Amino acid sequence: MKLKRWVTFGLVSLMLVGCAGEAAKQQTTENSTPVATTPPAQSAQSESIAQSTNTAKPTTVRSGSFAPGEHPTQGVARIITQAGKAFLELDEAFKTSDMGPDLVVILHRSSDVLGSTKPPAYPLKEGDYALLAPLQKFSGAQRYAIPTNVNLTEYESAVIWCRKFNATFGAAKLASQ
Repeated sequence: MKLKRWVTFGLVSLMLVGCAGEAAKQQTTENSTPVATTPPAQSAQSESIAQSTNTAKPTTVRSGSFAPGEHPTQGVARIITQAGKAFLELDEAFKTSDMGPDLVVILHRSSDVLGSTKPPAYPLKEGDYALLAPLQKFSGAQRYAIPTNVNLTEYESAVIWCRKFNATFGAAKLASQ
C-alpha cells in the first residue's frame, strides 16, 4: 500500500515538473521581443564620447581658502568647469562645525562677506547670494553644480551659511587663477 502511494506520488511529480518546464519554455518564446542592437562601430564611438565627457579634465577658474565666521571653517573652495558645466568644489581639507541646522552652500556677491556683516552671526541679506544646495557633509571633498542661470562674474565668494538662523559659518574669497 505504501509503495503504491510512493509510485503514484512520483509519477504525478514527474508530470507536474514536465508540464511546468514546457509552459515556461512556451512563455519565454511568446514574450520574447526583438532587441535593437547598435552596430559595433557606432557603439565604440558612443562609448568613446561618453568616456571623453566623463574624463574631461576640470579647469579651475577661481579659488580661495575659507575664513571662519560664526564657527570654525577651513579648507579651499574652487569654481571649476568641466565638460561645459560649472561646479563649486570643496577640497579634502574642508571642515566646518556640525552645530547648525539647515547648512547650505551659496555664492555671495561680496568679496569680503565677513567684513561686510556684523559678528557674531555675520547675517546675510536676501538678494546678495545664489543658493547652490544643502551642505552634503561637514568635512571632506564635495562638489556642487552651479546652475547655468548664475552669472559667475557677479559672485565673489563661496559661503557656508546656516539659513535657519542667518549665520555665516565661513566664507572663501574666490580669486581668479
